[in-house]
This record gives sequence, C-alpha cells and structure tokens, in this order.
Amino acid sequence: MRSNKRNLVSFSRPRSQRGQAVVEAALLLPCLLFLFVGVFDMGFYAYALISTESAVRVAATYTSTSSSTATDSTMACSLALGELSDMPNLQGVTTCAASPLTVTAAAVTGPDGANASQVVVTYQTVQLVPIPGLLPGRITVSRTSQMRLKS
Repeated sequence: MRSNKRNLVSFSRPRSQRGQAVVEAALLLPCLLFLFVGVFDMGFYAYALISTESAVRVAATYTSTSSSTATDSTMACSLALGELSDMPNLQGVTTCAASPLTVTAAAVTGPDGANASQVVVTYQTVQLVPIPGLLPGRITVSRTSQMRLKS
C-alpha cells in the first residue's frame, strides 16, 4: 500500500505573509501596555479612596464618644495614620497638619440639631506610574464624616 500524502492538510503561508503575527503583536503591545498601566493606576486610586473612607470613619467613631474628644485632632490623626499605614507616601509621617495627610476634628451641630463631631481626612496620593498626559497623576481624596455625640 502506498501512503496518500494528498489527504493530509498542510498549511503554508506565501512568502509575502510570513512574520505577519510578529508585526501585529508589535503594533498592539504598546496599547496593551498602556491599558495595563492605566488599570493598575486606577486600582491604586480606588484603594486610596477606600482607605481614606475607612480612616475617616474610625476617627469619627473615636471623636463621637464624648464632648471632650470631639475636637481631639491628635488622636484622630493617630487613628487615621493607623488606617492609612499601607500607603506608600505615609511611611514615617507622624503628624497630620500638612500634605500628604491632613486630619481635622471639630464639634458641630448635626443635621438633627444635636451635638456632633465632624472629622475631615484629606489624603494626597502619589503618582504610581508617571506617564505625563495620560494618567491623572496625583489625586487628592477628601472625606468628611459626622457622628452624633454619645454623651
């Protein structure tokens, strides 16, 4: 018996089409790289938003315990720094009076007319991947929380 090689499917490209996949990959690689970097940056910014929200809640919970703690910005700062300890530009920061982190606590009248504490946490992020003109760079996240005084 003779083998019939004509039944086998063979695919060969003409000489003019060789290397087409390499050229397509080379054209798409910069777009995919910028897309990945953008998604990575946006994930970091979302993490900064969530962490700042958590920091303001913890600080407001403390300041709402009594009228004497309603204006305690120092302890509110310590609690906020504890919540934001994973942020890259807050390593070694011990005060909350200037950028990249400010925390203020005040006694206010709440929306229902009762005494309340108000805490404002403002955090300025770092630019994770510096690509001028393509990504927003540094963003400033500011969150405010009011809680009724418990006593």
